[in-house]
Amino acid sequence: MARILAAMSLTTPTIDTDLRYVQRGSGPDVLLVAGLSDPAEAWQAQLDGLADRYRVTAFDNRGSGRSPLPDGPLTVVSMAEDAAALLRALGIERAHVAGFSGGGLIAQELALRHPEVVRTLVLNGTYATVDEHLRRMILSWRRLAAASPDARTFLEDFLVWIYTPAAHADGTVDAIIDEVLGDPHPQSVEAFQRQCDAFLGHDALDRLHAITAPTLVLSGELDLACPPRLGRAIAERIPGAEHVVLRGAAHQPFQEDPQGWNARVDAFWSWTR
Repeated sequence: MARILAAMSLTTPTIDTDLRYVQRGSGPDVLLVAGLSDPAEAWQAQLDGLADRYRVTAFDNRGSGRSPLPDGPLTVVSMAEDAAALLRALGIERAHVAGFSGGGLIAQELALRHPEVVRTLVLNGTYATVDEHLRRMILSWRRLAAASPDARTFLEDFLVWIYTPAAHADGTVDAIIDEVLGDPHPQSVEAFQRQCDAFLGHDALDRLHAITAPTLVLSGELDLACPPRLGRAIAERIPGAEHVVLRGAAHQPFQEDPQGWNARVDAFWSWTR
């Protein structure tokens, strides 16, 4: 069980690790699950932009932000159990759950292992199983983290996979890099690699049929990391799931076009009330 650390450093008892979260707003509960390396603040535009209609909770996965890396195994299942523990600690019985990239893997496992807590499921830029191309890509990121001469070089190389050409051209990516480098809680190379290893081990494709929550799968048309074919494979396995390809978007449209992304998921959540 994880100890829960609020943004203001409130805690509950633990036996193995700390889990830091932030929460904004009031209304129906939303749980946002970040991906590889990202802290809760990756969802800042959702924490700010949806708080007038929802109580929005985001958290640092193990090994990201202020949630330290545990000594024991790090797996998608253990991170899904962290998410379930967070909901229990906050007294949240059911939530709209949204995950991107590696957070989408965690959200899948949460929906499979704890279906009673998942009101709806939004999966953005993610996958259900690791094919050979995806395996080689993630392994290349793992090597890149160790081989880069400094953090800025690593981010410049890694974020080529994440954002649109426009975001690189207009200075958005440079601003993100500066913000990450100014974070007082940087992720270690070990934590990045252990998260990569956890995400490499994910395989839920043949179990997705058991997900009962209404599901929206979002894929960026220009997503190099998780192209639309991977989202389509998820939607084909989850009963009733909708797959939407976001034109002109890459891996993290909730950051590049937060108003559009927020409106789309808000419409989905409103329809499923």
